[in-house]
Amino acid sequence: MQQDPTILLVEDNPGDIRLIEEAIKTSSIEPTMYVAHDGVEAIHFLETRKRDTIPRLIVLDLNLPKKSGVEVLRFVKRDEMLKEIPVIILTSSQNPQDITNAYDLHANCYLTKPANFDAFADVVKAMEFFLIRTANPPWTRAT
Repeated sequence: MQQDPTILLVEDNPGDIRLIEEAIKTSSIEPTMYVAHDGVEAIHFLETRKRDTIPRLIVLDLNLPKKSGVEVLRFVKRDEMLKEIPVIILTSSQNPQDITNAYDLHANCYLTKPANFDAFADVVKAMEFFLIRTANPPWTRAT
């Protein structure tokens, strides 16, 4: 079994942060979770992490103050040390252009924020099952 992950949640809405944190508590993972409340804070966090302390998963809202989620995603995927981190877009936008842009910038998944707690919990369990428990992340490859 893999160790529990370090997650960077980039979200400016306190209610959504609380829902996501509560949903994670219902899962079997116990991640170390950092929260960045805007795009500038997220980029600063990522720039100051050493290779062994970078997050193993980024959950990113698109609609952020200071720098958008698109700008954060672009930063992550252009950085040699960060580009392999899975990025899940978790946003309220259902705009087809936002979806296309996210995947064009190599987001790993695009999810629309659920309307209630049970649905948030289901999303977290799906992320846990696939990205944390099932997928083989690039950092597990033999060197």
